[in-house]
Amino acid sequence: MAVLQAQGLGVTYQAENGEVRAFRDISFSVEAGQFISIVGPSGCGKSTLLSALAGLLAPTTGQVLVMGKPAAGISPHIGYMLQRDALLEWRTIWQNVLFGLEVRGQVNDETRTRARRLLDSYGLGGFADKYPRQLSGGMRQRASLIRTLAAGPDILLLDEAFSALDYQTRLQVTEDVYAILKREGATALMVTHDIPEAISMADRVLILSARPGRLREDLPIAFPGLGRRTPLSCRSHPAFQTYFDHIWKELKRDA
Repeated sequence: MAVLQAQGLGVTYQAENGEVRAFRDISFSVEAGQFISIVGPSGCGKSTLLSALAGLLAPTTGQVLVMGKPAAGISPHIGYMLQRDALLEWRTIWQNVLFGLEVRGQVNDETRTRARRLLDSYGLGGFADKYPRQLSGGMRQRASLIRTLAAGPDILLLDEAFSALDYQTRLQVTEDVYAILKREGATALMVTHDIPEAISMADRVLILSARPGRLREDLPIAFPGLGRRTPLSCRSHPAFQTYFDHIWKELKRDA
């Protein structure tokens, strides 16, 4: 079942120096449980596309369907994880995890139990009473993800969610996040500038052209014979370099 669809999507906005067409005529669908990476040249509208899918920005043309129905504003089916963890420094990790539920008026015994299970399952149960400044960068990202998942979204949008981390931490966090999303059965779309990251985590990679961005290719990703797939194991598979070379070549067309 397609849980998210973009149909002829386009966004044009007004800037100081005139009208800017961020992207145009983008159409694709996402099946339940899929992980989709979105790559493209800088300024091609990747983050703007994510904002339109999230309902934070009204498209100029086309429409977004969430769970088969036209979206109207922010959908409770969608969770959004930004570049930085955006944890509130004056709240404990437990209070941060509950924050999104509080905003929605959804704090109850059931959601508290779900939030506690997520913290315990993913290694942060012992840090519930700590403050964000007391956690490592990787742990903060995990807490941010748990806060997003605690609201029970069907679809998770990640906008350069690991870009603020150093390389070694970023590799470990992608392993953690991938495992969490697969275990929770989440559907995810991730914008990234990192081609290896895009390939190693995705079932499909959407390649956008230069501005105004358009969907140049919807590339399926598969690693035959891999067995248990993880982002790190994908990087050592023979098919990985082939995908990398192909995506790099497509992006260089706009250089």
